[in-house]
Amino acid sequence: MYERIRSLREDKDLTQSQIAAYLNCSQRIYSNYERGEVDIPTVILIKLADFHQTSTDYLLNRTNIKKAYPVD
Repeated sequence: MYERIRSLREDKDLTQSQIAAYLNCSQRIYSNYERGEVDIPTVILIKLADFHQTSTDYLLNRTNIKKAYPVD
């Protein structure tokens, strides 16, 4: 999961600080998320999926389909 979060950020040429600002957390906390040093809270995981326009299942390595689920 952590590799995917980092990869998605790097694909958009964003810094950890930029993502941390979006998530309202410090760069250090976000860095810990990317390195897998702390568990990512569900609310943050959902925000990351929304930001990257993907599913939480993709972030959690439950699927290899990057595209988000359609909204009804």
